[in-house]
Amino acid sequence: MKTGIHPDYHPVVFQDANTGAAFLTRSTITSSRATEWVTPEGVHTYPLVVVEVSADSHPFWTGTQRHTDSAGQIEKFHRRYGRRAGSR
Repeated sequence: MKTGIHPDYHPVVFQDANTGAAFLTRSTITSSRATEWVTPEGVHTYPLVVVEVSADSHPFWTGTQRHTDSAGQIEKFHRRYGRRAGSR
């Protein structure tokens, strides 16, 4: 690789804002926050990035479905705009 043209690729801790689960990976992202992470070599300080959704809280990976109240949305539409003559 050419030197001086690639971004700094370093270890970063990502933390899920909903569940608090954290994982250590490598990234080019930077952060002003830091956290301590226990490794087999000892405790190290890494940049901390808080994310809204990760595999720990995403409905697809957790197997939970979010239920949308479609019947309620239809009733809300009818209340707002009224029913047309000749419709159900």
